[in-house]
Amino acid sequence: MATQFIDVDVRPTLRAGGEPFGEIMGAVASLQPGQGLRLLATFEPVPLFHVLGSKGFSHEARKIGDGDWEVLFSRAAAATPRDTATIKPASDADTWPSPVREMDNRDLDPPEPMVRVLAATEAMADGEVLSALLCREPMFLLPELAKRGHAWRGGFEPDGKTYKIFIRVGAAKQVE
Repeated sequence: MATQFIDVDVRPTLRAGGEPFGEIMGAVASLQPGQGLRLLATFEPVPLFHVLGSKGFSHEARKIGDGDWEVLFSRAAAATPRDTATIKPASDADTWPSPVREMDNRDLDPPEPMVRVLAATEAMADGEVLSALLCREPMFLLPELAKRGHAWRGGFEPDGKTYKIFIRVGAAKQVE
């Protein structure tokens, strides 16, 4: 049986500086058996591949011109969705050292803040802490941090616009 794709075009939202994650996840939640998602975006949404992959979706991505991308998400035949609710921040009972690196990524467009944060963690030693300022909650970054064995804690600053995250490199690996 061929998959019927439901179109979700998030390019206008992204170009306006918005965050389309809720729109995408709402569309995914409404999919019926035999349906998939055809996503149109202004960049290749690599972090979304992992998020939807954990929910049992495979993907096919292709550049369609002017820097835009089309991604087809289909339910993988034998996939078993993982419980992404297990991705949690580090315990507040843990004592963390001061950050050795601080980043301000608030003026960058997605996916650049995530790319820079992940690159920075790759250059750091286990146990070191990175502090980053972001202009939105890093929904795609959190599963990547967990996958790479890093602990994190974060939240919105009192201004309600700045999300501050602390990442302890390799901390989750040390607990295993």
